[in-house]
Amino acid sequence: MSSQDILKNASTLASYNVLLQVMFRVLTFLLNAFTLRFVSKELIGVVNVRLTLLYSTLVFLSREAFRRACLSGGSGTTHSWRQVINLLWLTLPLGVLWATLLVCVWLWLLEIPNPQTVPFYGSAVVLFALAGVQELLGEPLWVLAQAHMFVRLKVVAESLAMLAKCCITVVLVVFFREWGLYIFAAAHLIYTGFLVLCYAVYFIRFLGSKEAVKESFPLQSVGDLLPHRTDGEALVDWTLARLTWSFFKQSFLKQILTEGERYVMTFLNVLNFGDQGVYDIVNNLGSMVARFIFLPIEESFYIFFGKVLERGRDVQSQKKEDVAIAAEVLECLLKLVLVIGLIITVFGYAYSHLALDIYGGSLLSTGAGPTLLRCYSCYVLLLAVNGVTECFVFAAMSQKEVDKYNLVLLTLSVSFLFLSYILTRWAGGVGFIMANCLNMGLRILNSLLYIHNYFKFSRWKPLRGLLPSPLLLLALAVSAGVTAVSEIVFCCDSGWLMRLVHIAVGAVCLLGVLVAVLLTETSLIRFVRTQLLPQYTKRHS
Repeated sequence: MSSQDILKNASTLASYNVLLQVMFRVLTFLLNAFTLRFVSKELIGVVNVRLTLLYSTLVFLSREAFRRACLSGGSGTTHSWRQVINLLWLTLPLGVLWATLLVCVWLWLLEIPNPQTVPFYGSAVVLFALAGVQELLGEPLWVLAQAHMFVRLKVVAESLAMLAKCCITVVLVVFFREWGLYIFAAAHLIYTGFLVLCYAVYFIRFLGSKEAVKESFPLQSVGDLLPHRTDGEALVDWTLARLTWSFFKQSFLKQILTEGERYVMTFLNVLNFGDQGVYDIVNNLGSMVARFIFLPIEESFYIFFGKVLERGRDVQSQKKEDVAIAAEVLECLLKLVLVIGLIITVFGYAYSHLALDIYGGSLLSTGAGPTLLRCYSCYVLLLAVNGVTECFVFAAMSQKEVDKYNLVLLTLSVSFLFLSYILTRWAGGVGFIMANCLNMGLRILNSLLYIHNYFKFSRWKPLRGLLPSPLLLLALAVSAGVTAVSEIVFCCDSGWLMRLVHIAVGAVCLLGVLVAVLLTETSLIRFVRTQLLPQYTKRHS
């Protein structure tokens, strides 16, 4: 497959993923707004912080390293899918081991919530761990689908699973509110069960079909999805196994950085369960764009960079065509996420209070809620840039460089936990965001240095994507000032008419910023139009 074909597939995958994440965020947004009216903030805090942390830790540590290793490799690299499948099935026993260890920690080492306000905690811990193990049953199928760009499969599977989860949650919250944590545990089990079921049904029907034969799919029957040994070759690809181990060490550290504030809240008790609930709701609101735009782009273009570039080889040793297209894509991606991040930062300041008041009423718009969301809008800019830079760096690094970077992540992890504890004691929930910003800035700096050195002796300078046009910066600065004044004059205690005026002012300013983008960022507009918004009907006709 040529670099252009890989780019086209990766762009389509990113576009579908963005649409999928938009739907997920909207559904979750509405679901949280609904449940806030029926359950206590303490219950929300336990579910969204402690139990979600259990699930995400189990799943991330069990599969992330395998995913990164098995989806990497340049255009000239081939692996035996028999060996890859065998390697991927190791996620299941690893998940069972993590589930056992984490359940013991969550039940015996952590503070147990008051059963009057948060009932059935122990059973919910076990069920959330079971949901994580259940999801790992579909891991080989997920990697196969990603590697072969089965984008519509992912959309359908995750859409059905999310819809089922939302429906179960709404019904149980309305009619069986006394079930407490059982509501959310049951909904999560339904979600992971639907995911695995959809992937299994698809591959059972696909394998051996005419379409599979036409596309020269590497597996011929359902039995090939199960682990077994082929005569004449090792059980697993030991090169991939060693790379997986390197990524595993990195994944452990990255998980601490990604979920650091939840670990601090869970293990150090710096906030009570009610404050944890408010912080997590604000955190989810602030990260909506990061999750449904930046994360899908990072996941999809990691595959692109991994397939186009030969891991661990410098620019001179790569194909010029591959390096050229990788540099061009990296520059455009940096410009794209920078522009989106700057817009969120500018408008997030003036509209945080209004957004929280509409979403959760006085429960969120009073106290520290608006300040938390304003700070988070600044953090989103750093999230955006870090996602793309690390996406490239992790795809280009050799195994030795990955191991070396693990030491950097170890240092950042330790400093993050220390800063989180100190700053949270001093500034409450805002301290978490401050610690995140400092650590994210250091990660970005490390990635920028790697990218600069990678392209230093070539004619490509992809880091120019971090330089927005002067007209765009001027439009953003004017918008920041106008919307800040508008908030003081029109929002948010003057009735809905004045709020609508404030919203109208923001819409006009946003339009001005978008016009500046259209006039000055022509290469970015061309990239978005031709790559991130492909003609789906033409592609599949």
